[in-house]
Amino acid sequence: MPDGTIIEVADGATTLTVAEQIGPRLAKAAVAGRLTINGHAETIDLRRPLPGDCSIEIFTQSDDSAESLQVLRHSTAHVMAEAICTLYPDTQLVYGPPLEDGFYYDIDLDEPLSTDAFERIETEMKRIVKEDRPFTRYDMPRDEAMSKLADEKNRYKVDNAERAEGNTLSFYVTGEKRGDDFEDLCRGPHIRSTGQIGAFKVRQLSAAYYRGDANEKSLQRVYGTAFFKKKSLEEYLERLEEAKKRDHRVLGRQLDLFHIDEAVGQGLILWTPAGATVRKELQTFISDELRKQGYQEVFTPHIGKLGLYRTSGHVPYYEDSQFPQLLVMREHARPLVTYLRECRNANKLPDADRERDMVRQAGILETEYPWDEQNPVRRYAIAHQLSMEGTEQCSCAEITQRYADRGEQGFLLKPMNCPHHIKIYASRPHSYRDLPIRLAEFGTVYRWEQSGELNGLTRVRGFTQDDAHLFCTPEQVPEELANCLHLVRTIFTTLGITDYRVRVGLRDRDSDKFMGDAAKWDMAEEACRNAAKALDVPFTEELGEGAFYGPKIDFIVKDCIGREWQLGTVQVDYTLPERFDLSYIGSDNSEHRPVMIHRAPFGSMERFVGILIEHFAGAFPLWLSPVQVAVMTISEKSVTFGRAVHRALLDARVRAELDDSDERIGPKKHAARSRKIPYLLVIGEREAAEGTVNVNSAEGKMLGSFPVEDFVRGCLDEIKSKGKRELGSPGALPASVDSV
Repeated sequence: MPDGTIIEVADGATTLTVAEQIGPRLAKAAVAGRLTINGHAETIDLRRPLPGDCSIEIFTQSDDSAESLQVLRHSTAHVMAEAICTLYPDTQLVYGPPLEDGFYYDIDLDEPLSTDAFERIETEMKRIVKEDRPFTRYDMPRDEAMSKLADEKNRYKVDNAERAEGNTLSFYVTGEKRGDDFEDLCRGPHIRSTGQIGAFKVRQLSAAYYRGDANEKSLQRVYGTAFFKKKSLEEYLERLEEAKKRDHRVLGRQLDLFHIDEAVGQGLILWTPAGATVRKELQTFISDELRKQGYQEVFTPHIGKLGLYRTSGHVPYYEDSQFPQLLVMREHARPLVTYLRECRNANKLPDADRERDMVRQAGILETEYPWDEQNPVRRYAIAHQLSMEGTEQCSCAEITQRYADRGEQGFLLKPMNCPHHIKIYASRPHSYRDLPIRLAEFGTVYRWEQSGELNGLTRVRGFTQDDAHLFCTPEQVPEELANCLHLVRTIFTTLGITDYRVRVGLRDRDSDKFMGDAAKWDMAEEACRNAAKALDVPFTEELGEGAFYGPKIDFIVKDCIGREWQLGTVQVDYTLPERFDLSYIGSDNSEHRPVMIHRAPFGSMERFVGILIEHFAGAFPLWLSPVQVAVMTISEKSVTFGRAVHRALLDARVRAELDDSDERIGPKKHAARSRKIPYLLVIGEREAAEGTVNVNSAEGKMLGSFPVEDFVRGCLDEIKSKGKRELGSPGALPASVDSV
């Protein structure tokens, strides 16, 4: 047990047997068990026999833990699938995984569902829950199971089974008997019975493609969520309503912070002036902190040769998330493309013999360039596409192999900044006296996320990391780790982010995903573990969550509506210095291998800004606001003074806008508040005569009248302190303030 207690049970005992031996209250509340054998953890059903000696943790419905809820939601997905199949018998089920805040089931059904169907589906689900049917598992030999699935004529299940590992396949029946009740191909685990489902809600619909392949038939994805207690569901739905008000995608449009355009590409962010201001202020803030810690800023290109990423290990380890298109012109194809372009521009047909010679010289295969195609414009398009070596149908691995077969070198949009920083370090020799070397860059990287996974700023295909890589001696690792973690905490404290936990990601010793020397992994893991302990915040150790080259410390932030996001990260790496043969000369005048630390306090500028938009509900603190002060005049008689106040603010480097139009003051204030501008200055004849400004807040509160110089000084104090008022003067004010 987790506390070290040893419990002896007979062969064939289950997690439920263990729970009953501990006590009836635990047995009644138990949901599932997590076994750990030789470092490998697996969550299993309560009634599944234990394999032998193991460590076991029992999850209960009373603890509302992520593990318990995941099992509950997986089971509720089966109940929803049964309800849909009952109501719509032509449904073909695809798969239905649990999510962090619920579950979904993809279905193949020609009849389009609508939200009007939710009530019927929920009514049928309530019937199934009321029947309190058990979830019963049975296993079949692979051959027999594949034959069974083939007879059912559901190609999705056959495909899922073919992808599954092992000599047996498992099925779950929502009931006691095979064939009599609803069943589904499934690894599990599940709760004991449908009666354990306390509260649920069918929430939304969306379209999806099977395994994200746009060439496949469009499916319907039905989302839902479930909890053990009705109160928990009600609280969750309340948080969702709050989330709608704070949705960064909605606020992003309303406040004109960013734009995503199909013509540019989904998941590629266009930062508008307002959003660019927020991003720039964040970058300035972190850059100031980096200078204090002795970082040096660098710049690197957006692409690199494939060989660079093969050496680093990003190819093939991150094959699925690399952009499938290479930004590269196949050199030998250039003459062909140039010739066809000239023919097209001259409105003449290309000479067939000359064209064939160029195709052969380019090494283009007949299957790639069909000769029976008589349209020269079409041939030009094919040649140009081939020369760019990138179509959606051609994976990164296929392109990489094609280049390798021809002995050619292509280029890849960089998925990481670290190989580039490594090459900067390696560009000259180093002594131990030079270390640590800290290289920082706001570097944009590219990952190929499936279209269904894209989500505003929080899940994108091109994103900028506040990235840095530290090269140090083994003895310097603890101090450098501590400084990195201190930097993350400084950022969170400044921005008022208080609800977070720390995850130490370790390697799974049974996985081949991780590379490098095991002894050095152990050293790196111990360094991360000790650094996390020193933070004095809750932290967990999670197997399999390390980077492929080393363990890491992730900061998991809970947002204003309870969702968790992985933001800042710090990683210790003994592997890449080895792969790139990095060295420094030690005090013994011999070569030594440096240790590399990867760190990104924000993680991704896009995701961080998206979360901040929701954190502040679009009402940024003064130092981050795109427009900090709105100056608005009441009448023509106060326009001259209003313009002088506006100029004084600009000269003091306060971001201000002036509205001296003939519009009434009420609509002016409403427009400024809808943009969530922190301070609204109302200027009428009295203010012009007295040299004051009438200050209103974005929330509609009247803060009083102040002399112009006092207001400007207060703004500068607030900006300098990042929202915290400070005593003392920030320095002399611009002359334009005195002239007002």
